[in-house]
Amino acid sequence: MSQTTLLPTDQAGALVLAGAAEVSPAGIVSRTLVQSAELRVILFSFDQGQELTAHSSRRRALVQVLSGACDFFFNGNWTRLEAGMLLHLPPEHPHAVRASHGPFTMLLTLGAEASPKISSP
Repeated sequence: MSQTTLLPTDQAGALVLAGAAEVSPAGIVSRTLVQSAELRVILFSFDQGQELTAHSSRRRALVQVLSGACDFFFNGNWTRLEAGMLLHLPPEHPHAVRASHGPFTMLLTLGAEASPKISSP
């Protein structure tokens, strides 16, 4: 099964992020922009009060807040992130996010899945 992305992985392309963001009242909208074995880029739009509860990912993540502000849980604390800020999360790092300051949009970039550890003989 193939997943539809807004940008094809086999050719160059440009996209206006503000135009690709979709807001849903009292909801979270995610749109996959690019997906390949090495990289996944997702555009998220959160309405006021929405949140993703604590979780972790096997992938390294970069979160860029594009508009608005949010509260992000990482390193054991909640931190306010505003438009223009970038957050790095290493693999398996617990985190959560909530729209406490009104609607906001963020771009999530995930690297390739972490390589399994190979034991030496």
